[in-house]
Amino acid sequence: MKRTIHCTDGVAWLERQRFDEGVAVITSLPDVSELTLGFEAWREWFSETTRLVCERLHPRGVAVFFQTDIKRDGRWVDKAYLVQRGAERAGSSQLFHKVVCRAPVGMTTFGRPAYAHLLAFSRDLRVEPGESTADVLPRLGEMPWARAMGVEACEAAVTFVKERAQAKVVVDPFCGLGTVLAVANRHGLEAIGVELSRKRAEKAQTLEVRPSG
Repeated sequence: MKRTIHCTDGVAWLERQRFDEGVAVITSLPDVSELTLGFEAWREWFSETTRLVCERLHPRGVAVFFQTDIKRDGRWVDKAYLVQRGAERAGSSQLFHKVVCRAPVGMTTFGRPAYAHLLAFSRDLRVEPGESTADVLPRLGEMPWARAMGVEACEAAVTFVKERAQAKVVVDPFCGLGTVLAVANRHGLEAIGVELSRKRAEKAQTLEVRPSG
């Protein structure tokens, strides 16, 4: 399946887009350590970028965000809250909020939590109770690089947008090495990625991942 990578700024690229029905966004927004913003400015950037993603989609389109909380000065920063705040600004509603285990249940971790958030939003699409899927994913899956979305988490997100939103194209405006894109292609979907780093963009063009399990 076709995979297209744009080596440019993801926000600037999004501002020029208006996605048709059949396009879904699956992404992880950059952490504060990846941007040259102060902490409070990053928090606002994070929510505003979420808003931008949701607004650019067709009303029945779906945006899925994979985010891991961070600890700053001994206090947790809940990225799920920041995503929710931005999605609500766009008039989008939450379709699911899943917890993805980054470490075995019961393990104590330090610095970063043992879980990540997987959240889906849409303005018009709704999920009926009979269409529900597991709220806790026990494995993150293989990570091609430290900031990647694990393969099993990608599988869950891609399967959802393909089966429930009839997506034909998956977009990741902050694609890194392209894990989301590789999984989307393996499911028969076209993939479009945006990555500012030319080195990572080149790798994202050809990345392949093994099926989960």
